[in-house]
Amino acid sequence: MAALIKLRHMPMIQRSLWNHLAKSSRAISTSKKNSDSAATVSETKTEDKNWVSYGFDYTSKEDDTNAHHASYFFTISLCIVFGGFFWAYYPDIHLKDWSQREAYLELYRREKAGLKPIDPNYVNPKTIKLPAESDLCDVEIII
Repeated sequence: MAALIKLRHMPMIQRSLWNHLAKSSRAISTSKKNSDSAATVSETKTEDKNWVSYGFDYTSKEDDTNAHHASYFFTISLCIVFGGFFWAYYPDIHLKDWSQREAYLELYRREKAGLKPIDPNYVNPKTIKLPAESDLCDVEIII
């Protein structure tokens, strides 16, 4: 957000884009009468002498405060609050909940059938073809 605020202070953008979007009218300067000059001095807005900028605009207190409030609104409200809501209610893409639920159902099924929770012979030993002793030669087998 700070980059966008600082971006508008670039001379090229000020001349082209911001002047086009602002559509500010320029008054013709004329000399003021003594009665008008006294009224305008009292009506001018004085900047706070002890003002410390938030870092968005060093010349205008109003622009600096508006940019600061907008930056915090987008950061806190949109990113953290709505981002946290999105993250909390995002669907389970790794199927962690599904796999745990299936494991409980399988354990319940095996328990009801009177089987062990995990069968030591996951693969039927009769279907496995092991090599003969002569094929192994002198290879050390570590189990």
